[in-house]
Amino acid sequence: MYSAIAPLAPKAIDQFQVQFWGVRGSIACPGKDTVRYGGNTPCVEMRVGQERLIFDAGTGIRLLGEQMVAESRQNNHQFNKGHIFFSHSHWDHIQGFPFFTPAFIAGNRFDIYGGLTPNGISIKERLNTQMMDPNFPVPLKIMGAEMHFHNLAIGEVVGIGEVSVTCTSLNHPGGATGYRVNYRGRSAAYITDTEHRIGELDANILRFIEGVDLFIYDCTYTDEEYTSSTSSKVGWGHSTWQEGVRLAQTARVKELVIFHHDPSHDDVFMDEIARSAKKMFAGASVAQEGKICDLLAN
Repeated sequence: MYSAIAPLAPKAIDQFQVQFWGVRGSIACPGKDTVRYGGNTPCVEMRVGQERLIFDAGTGIRLLGEQMVAESRQNNHQFNKGHIFFSHSHWDHIQGFPFFTPAFIAGNRFDIYGGLTPNGISIKERLNTQMMDPNFPVPLKIMGAEMHFHNLAIGEVVGIGEVSVTCTSLNHPGGATGYRVNYRGRSAAYITDTEHRIGELDANILRFIEGVDLFIYDCTYTDEEYTSSTSSKVGWGHSTWQEGVRLAQTARVKELVIFHHDPSHDDVFMDEIARSAKKMFAGASVAQEGKICDLLAN
């Protein structure tokens, strides 16, 4: 399902392609030991029909923005538009937004979606706060693109042409939102950040991902790391690749993409996860920056 091809082709009506621009969790970790899988924090692009959907704005969104600007130049400076969905607003999922060049270009348009925090703070307020002094020198209001912010309720369905995006709640400190995208009989689920319960599959996620073609899941840890007697990760808000496999098998999904890699997991470590996961579930693979999944290829 993966192929190392050029960035997604624009404006094809019958398309459902997913490209990974940032796959790392917690903190960006560029360097020689992470070069093959990537060190940028979460950003996943989906080209669905004629729509561009973007999930999270970690440091990977800067690279996506550069590609969008290049596409615009190639298409006689045609304006960019898109829909940005935030899982939540922990730093690794929003820190690339101030460096997303298309958001500074007048004439571009973005619809931005996110759930409210438990105390009612909107995604617009959270993005604005991150760009206020003393955190950042350029405020949100300086961005030149037309931006429309939408507060999502759990279970809400967003219709974008023929595309439908459904959201669900995830088990993460402060709350997080998972998404399922449906288009012409194919589907992809973006489920990060979330923590499983030991010995019990998350019934909410199972229902949400049932039969999905592509399942992107928070696999930050291994089972051994998660339950370690010396450095337990229980309560940190993340899951394991083994739990991802268990969910995928039970929900009869076609492809599992291991995502949100721990910054301490270098390329050699990720290679071993890829081999082990493939043995347990033939449809498993590990997300790498730049890789593309084509859901309508077969």
